[in-house]
Amino acid sequence: MTINELQDEVIEDFSTLSDWMDKYQMLIDLGNELDPLDERYKTQSNLIDGCQSRVWLQCDEQEGKLYFTADSDALIVKGIIALLIRVVSGHTPQEIMDAELYFIDRIGLHEHLSPTRANGLLAMVKQMKMYALAFQAKQP
Repeated sequence: MTINELQDEVIEDFSTLSDWMDKYQMLIDLGNELDPLDERYKTQSNLIDGCQSRVWLQCDEQEGKLYFTADSDALIVKGIIALLIRVVSGHTPQEIMDAELYFIDRIGLHEHLSPTRANGLLAMVKQMKMYALAFQAKQP
């Protein structure tokens, strides 16, 4: 699936819930479903700057596509990073760099986060795009 198709799927999933408490619960559930991050990746270099909570993001390249794994010490934040991984993981660096992640606004996520969490969300997106840029630069 393309990044936009995955975004549309997320929008559809969230549109079934009208109450933000249910949407927060969905985020927590997504975070709980996230595969555990290997302890060796919980390093200072994998911590995302700009997040109030601790968020570790690991990126690996396989056959020209980037795959992200992550963890956080905060449940909702872990759900947010799980949502981002669901949308961008498994795509090429160029696709990730070119992606406009419109689902964040369409599901109302940005407006329902505290200012510090909203900044953290932007920092997560920025880090994913920086990984994509770095892997793109490595390609011949």
